[in-house]
Amino acid sequence: MTVLITQDTPPAIRGILKRWFVEPKPNVFVGTLNRRTREKVLDYVKRNAKGLGLLALYSDPNCQGFKIERWGEPDRRDTSLSGLWLVAEKWSEDTPPS
Repeated sequence: MTVLITQDTPPAIRGILKRWFVEPKPNVFVGTLNRRTREKVLDYVKRNAKGLGLLALYSDPNCQGFKIERWGEPDRRDTSLSGLWLVAEKWSEDTPPS
């Protein structure tokens, strides 16, 4: 299963996504795609929708059973810790003191 949550989606891209996904809420797309189709759809969207914010969650053969990917300017960050995907709501940048 694949879930896409988009932000600032152009109407043409929304139309493309509706070919493979259902849209139960505005800018939330859910569908069952094979890996190849999912990668092609996401590549197309990333190439043709500049400035789009995108969160993709999809099935993956790991201990949690899913993977998270983000494009655009996220308000949260994903990180992998000991093979587990975690989402950080707040973080501090590691910048050297000036």
